[in-house]
Amino acid sequence: MSGNEQLINHLVAAGVLRSPSLINAFHVCDRILFIPDTLYAYAYEDRPLPIGKAQTISQPYTVAIMLELLHPRIGDTVLDIGSGSGWTTALLATAVGPEGFVEGVEIIPHLVKYGRESLQKAHIHNAAITLSPPSVLGKPGKLYDRILVSASASEMPRTLFDQLKVGGILVIPVKNSIWRITKKEDGTLAPYELPGFRFVPLILSYNARPLRFP
Repeated sequence: MSGNEQLINHLVAAGVLRSPSLINAFHVCDRILFIPDTLYAYAYEDRPLPIGKAQTISQPYTVAIMLELLHPRIGDTVLDIGSGSGWTTALLATAVGPEGFVEGVEIIPHLVKYGRESLQKAHIHNAAITLSPPSVLGKPGKLYDRILVSASASEMPRTLFDQLKVGGILVIPVKNSIWRITKKEDGTLAPYELPGFRFVPLILSYNARPLRFP
């Protein structure tokens, strides 16, 4: 059994990886393709690993939880904010299939290049990673079925709700919790909080009124 299969079995046994489409994505997007070659010996350990510029590729356990909460579907358009190594971008691109598309955004130029090269190594063709200025969060003016944020915000950023289609889902860490926000048919928001996590901070310099849930 390969190291990747052992990792997947561990995540399935832990109950955090359940959906057939995401299990398949973890098979296709072997984590070793997204880490520096000096860390290959640690590729399948269930912990974050450094990828440079004080950033990490997230712990597989946490990635599985966030992607299950996001519930990507075939044909979805997805925005992946803080694409980093490109691993979550690739996993999502595989889950949404060739009918869907994933836009990764990253503010660190080195990681834009790194992520693009990782997508090429994984033969992912329905995704792209672009450089984003720190003054802009997401892709204002565009709408997505799913939005994933892979770094922790200090407050819930209201601006992302304007980029979410009706029926869409946003998954974002805020402080030490993972939040899933669903935009309902009437435009209201349905929040769900899962506490007890740690993430690298979301690096932003935009001015926007945060949203706080009661």
